[in-house]
Amino acid sequence: MRGDNQGRAPSIWRNFDVVLAGSMALIGAFGCLMIYSATRDQQLALGNSPALYLKKQGVFVVVGLLVMVGVAAIDYRRLRDWALLIYGFTIFMLLAVYAVGHKSKGAQAWFQVGSYQMEPSEFAKIGLILALAAYCASAKGRLSGRGLAGVLVLAGIPFLLIYKQPDLGSALVLAAVLVAVLLIGGASARHLALLGVLTVVLSFGAVHFGVLKSYQQARLTSFANAPSQPNASLLATSAGANEYNVAEAKVADSNGGFWGQGLFKGTQTNLSYVPEQRTDFIFTAVAEQFGLVGSAVLLGLFALVMWRTWRAASLSRDQFGTLVCVGVLAMLAFQVFENIGMAVGIMPVAGIPLPLMSYGGSSVIATMAGVGLVLSVRMRRFS
Repeated sequence: MRGDNQGRAPSIWRNFDVVLAGSMALIGAFGCLMIYSATRDQQLALGNSPALYLKKQGVFVVVGLLVMVGVAAIDYRRLRDWALLIYGFTIFMLLAVYAVGHKSKGAQAWFQVGSYQMEPSEFAKIGLILALAAYCASAKGRLSGRGLAGVLVLAGIPFLLIYKQPDLGSALVLAAVLVAVLLIGGASARHLALLGVLTVVLSFGAVHFGVLKSYQQARLTSFANAPSQPNASLLATSAGANEYNVAEAKVADSNGGFWGQGLFKGTQTNLSYVPEQRTDFIFTAVAEQFGLVGSAVLLGLFALVMWRTWRAASLSRDQFGTLVCVGVLAMLAFQVFENIGMAVGIMPVAGIPLPLMSYGGSSVIATMAGVGLVLSVRMRRFS
């Protein structure tokens, strides 16, 4: 028995996806460098250490990598029995943030723990992925109308709680996860079509009856109205401020050209012209300093992560593992597409971080945990 146990553990780790894990580490390291480039001059002007945000993000990435490996070490099949409990805990955290959460810029979306802000909505994404995967897997690939209603309730609770914070961007990520899991999890074409019609009707109603706040509508439409050059007069209104942000981002993108201006040589980045550059608009730091070539390399790394995640989904021995990987893939793909689209002016400004690139510990750790689940699925495809 001892010999069997000794032989089993290394066989699982031999299936560890080094390419996927290595790509995550590279993106995380590149994100640290870009955050440093976007914040160093501003911090120097404030009399702070230029490496303030670099050090913080570096800690987040290291902790995230440890979380990723730790989650990979857990047999994902055990998490199926714990999925609803994990989901319930994330719902509790979302409720708790209304009672004792920290409020900033009109949003009450995180807990202040010393100098660290813990954002429950990021971890709710993982909780929802596990819950939806377990629920749909129990249906064995054929969701009935009642089963579909159950899925919508599971997704609707965190969606509404996060939307009310308000955090429309994270709520949209949950919606993307829901759609992806339903597509693979056994929903019929008729149910999917009905859900599509319902989504259109509710979206129209949200705009027409004022469910969306004016500033949320402004963020969603700013990309279509943003001028080609920034105009300071736009800052007089919330709608104009969003258009100004997008215009500054476009200037940074165009400054990079094909090869980029070089590390620490981007004028928009060095002079802090791009608002929220270390978070929402971190891609502009890449585009300005490394140009089209550097942007393509970053996109290539993201594409590699998504391909390996899809590969893990296709190799999974069970439906639960497949759906977990599909949920993580949808979470990553939607965030990358929306954030980069926002930075280049073709998508609405939704406040969605670029995975492992945008500054923020909760996003980094939750993303790493999600990829840890994918690694766990792939590692156990033969067991």
